[in-house]
Amino acid sequence: MRHPTCDLLPNTRTMKIGVLALQGAFREHIEMLRGMNVNAIEVRLPEQLRDIDGLIIPGGESTTIGKIATQYGLIEPIREMAAQGKPIWGTCAGMIVLAKDVGMKQPLVGVMDVKVKRNAFGRQVDSFETDLEIPEIKNGDATPFHAIFIRAPLLESVGKNVQVLAKLDNGAIVAARQDNLLVTSFHPELTHDARFHNYFLRMAKDDD
Repeated sequence: MRHPTCDLLPNTRTMKIGVLALQGAFREHIEMLRGMNVNAIEVRLPEQLRDIDGLIIPGGESTTIGKIATQYGLIEPIREMAAQGKPIWGTCAGMIVLAKDVGMKQPLVGVMDVKVKRNAFGRQVDSFETDLEIPEIKNGDATPFHAIFIRAPLLESVGKNVQVLAKLDNGAIVAARQDNLLVTSFHPELTHDARFHNYFLRMAKDDD
């Protein structure tokens, strides 16, 4: 179910968005996109990246996602996709996978100029929800975005070409964009609000 006041991008049926389906919350992204009339596919092999308009790397366990992506030969093709300007969105663990610096050695795509702090808010029991003001995704809807944080990372620092999209009240950065790259600490796919997915689809549309 999409957010009732969300003005969805027209002609979404012509778009093909991949969701990395190695581990984690990929099904929820697929369901959200299909509810928006988007051709959403599960991506597990490099050849499935060739004809998609954008890629989502979901939440889950970033080390596991990175290891499996390495085993399946996906890391370099995703880097090439980023270099070609194709939109890529990382949610929670996906944010970690896209970051250049995570403070430890693990398999990464490593294309976004950000430093990430893993599990920044503590353990699973410390998960929380909060409303965020995110002007870039409003698209005529002034309602705050209800964000769900589950063992979430945060952005400790961002490069000069990175646009901060959302912060918590304490100043912690939880969403950002660098050209064709988008990251969120939280899980928009676990809400009924499609505005963040719609924002990503607009990035893919602008890339046409």
